[in-house]
Amino acid sequence: MMHATKQEIEAGQAVYTRRMLLIYDIRVLMLSNRFIWKCPSSRLLAHYNMHVSANHLDVGVGSGYFLDRCRFPAVSPRLALMDMNPNSLAFTAKRIGRYSPEVYQQNILERISCDIVPFDSIALNYLLHCLPGTLAEKGVVFDYLQPVMKPGATVFGSTILNDKGVPGWSAAKLMGHYNRHGIFSNLADTLDGLQRALESRFQCVDIKTQGCVALFSATL
Repeated sequence: MMHATKQEIEAGQAVYTRRMLLIYDIRVLMLSNRFIWKCPSSRLLAHYNMHVSANHLDVGVGSGYFLDRCRFPAVSPRLALMDMNPNSLAFTAKRIGRYSPEVYQQNILERISCDIVPFDSIALNYLLHCLPGTLAEKGVVFDYLQPVMKPGATVFGSTILNDKGVPGWSAAKLMGHYNRHGIFSNLADTLDGLQRALESRFQCVDIKTQGCVALFSATL
């Protein structure tokens, strides 16, 4: 059961201001991923290319970097964006406007409030470590997403873990800073916790790690 306050929920996404989104690709995806989390964005992009479908929902859209660069298996995919933050939705919708994405403003820690035709793939990239609570509690997002997943659909994504011995000195310092400010909530996030959250809900769970990052996929 999730007991996060509204303030805790909003803290993880409030950092995505219009100004921050303009520098997000450089600050996070180019620098932090490679030098701090030790998982370059090229690895995350390859994960997208492996699992994205022509009928895709992205949850927690950030700047839309991976949607802008990934290879969809169709020229005109059905693409939808879901996020609590209107800045991220507007920024990403404009960036990938060539796909005419559907846009849904939604707190993913609550039941999805509108009727949506289900998807073949759903991505949660760098979302879970921003959500409050333990991974056992955060797992509720997978429950709320299942009604918009077709039979056999794949959910995939990545998240930054705090497993013992994984973060180096610089990663531990930055992770601590982000947790103190509510941007991250992942001090108790472990590989075992992620695996339990997925295996209790899905079949064919696959998790690989690189640096501090877990890259996961699971089939309904």
